[in-house]
Amino acid sequence: MTDTTTSWEGLVTSALLGTDRRPPAADLVPAGHDAAAALLDAAALHSVRRRAGLLPARAAQRPEPAPHDPRPALPAAARRRLAQLLADRSGPAGTGGRRGASPDLTELLPQWLAAANRRRFRAPHALLPALLDAARARTDLRPQALTLAGPRALWLARLNPDWKFALRGAAGSSALPDPADTDQVALLWREGLFAERVALLTAVRAQDPAAAPALLATTWATERAEDRLMFLDSLRTGLSDADEPFLEQALADRSRNVRATAAELLSALPRSALAARMAARSESCVSLDRTEGDVRIWVEAPHECDAAMQRDGVVPKPPAGRGERSWWLGQLVEAAPLSGWPGRLGGRTPEQIVALPVTDGWQEELHAAWCRAAVRQRDADWSRALLGAPALPLDAGPGTASLAERAKLLATLPGHERAVWVAEFIDAHGLSEAFQLLGVCAVPWAEPLGRAVVDALDIARDAGSYPWSFSGVMGLAERCLDPAEASRLEILTAIPDEAEGASPGAGGYWSEAFQRLVSTLRLRAAMLAELDARRTTARTAPAPDRGRSGPV
Repeated sequence: MTDTTTSWEGLVTSALLGTDRRPPAADLVPAGHDAAAALLDAAALHSVRRRAGLLPARAAQRPEPAPHDPRPALPAAARRRLAQLLADRSGPAGTGGRRGASPDLTELLPQWLAAANRRRFRAPHALLPALLDAARARTDLRPQALTLAGPRALWLARLNPDWKFALRGAAGSSALPDPADTDQVALLWREGLFAERVALLTAVRAQDPAAAPALLATTWATERAEDRLMFLDSLRTGLSDADEPFLEQALADRSRNVRATAAELLSALPRSALAARMAARSESCVSLDRTEGDVRIWVEAPHECDAAMQRDGVVPKPPAGRGERSWWLGQLVEAAPLSGWPGRLGGRTPEQIVALPVTDGWQEELHAAWCRAAVRQRDADWSRALLGAPALPLDAGPGTASLAERAKLLATLPGHERAVWVAEFIDAHGLSEAFQLLGVCAVPWAEPLGRAVVDALDIARDAGSYPWSFSGVMGLAERCLDPAEASRLEILTAIPDEAEGASPGAGGYWSEAFQRLVSTLRLRAAMLAELDARRTTARTAPAPDRGRSGPV
């Protein structure tokens, strides 16, 4: 039978279109029989054949054995915990929008993976499929999941197209050559897929920062603009003065986005030639004014954006609603080294400079540019000055009233100082304004910050507010509070007396929310203990009696 309707696909087509429009092959319809009935008979026969087994085929080449992973295996309890976290990815049960009192295992899986990777464990072989499935479903899990899975996951991914995302590579994975193997690095850089090349560049950068721009330079002229931009962006990690020659060349790139990124990276290097040029330009725009007795900052924004400024990354056309001169001024000031302003403004400290009045309504623009510069240059002194005291009114800060900008400034401060600042902010302004700031604090939260968050939640509970108004902060607390706080929070799990004017039933909701918080903290503590079980056993095991010849 050679007619296409004798194949399974042909029979399906004939069934869909109808036997009048697509009749079955003549040899399928015996004389005097109905065509539709004959089609069904043929379909039944094909179904049996399809279910009976596969047609014989030539044996494929046996795959190479999976590479060896020398990392230690997980302790037994931690292995069971990982299986539990991977098996329950649906989230906590709840009705009517309530999350219930049980911990949300989906939120604990990222923390568990990070903790296991810090201890350099490898995933159990039997759980690799479930781990890869979880990473396929959640892109946020992929870096940590693939690190734990190790080289065997890449070996499996080559055998299952559902896991092909793992083959896109990650720095340090076995899919990449050793960065010291220059021949293999050069080969993959020339012939690899884009994602493999990005991963390779990242790996080379991690081992030898100066080798990354040298590798980029070998193919830079032939790369697509969007690829050049991605490659250039990878130089942010480990950025140093050694990158300046390559970045200066990129300032002449034919792509505006590449030029802008190169200029941004150069401005983060205070000793670069571009930073010096921007400092000279900004010095002509910002200076001290003593003409009226009081010392003020005088601002004269640029009147044009010349070709040299554009080459150094200044975008000439402002966004809608922005004036050209203020747009140009902001770009110059944010790219100038902050270390030069004290010398140009009378030897004043950053705090004293930020406190000076600014002429002609330029203060907001000038301070916003200094905020961007402090974030870009990771300058903690200027960040402190621009943040000001956390208890100040939200619209009276010295630098910016934007909580998003404050969060960026906070990220430049040391971890404990950051936590103390946010704790004092919460004490002064409450939790509703602090969510973005909490997101940049180191985990687990330092004791002053954890105490401030819990106290604020307790105040909200006593006020009779509904807890879902604080669900975002409560979720952060579950992930970020020190697990040792669980015992201290036990008292908050009781249902409080309903105060006059309180929202009906709010006490029960708060009790449930605090039960979930306490349960989650205890589960996090248990997870860490399970991961450290082997180390604890090793530390507490009795030392061998070396005076005896036999086993103890």
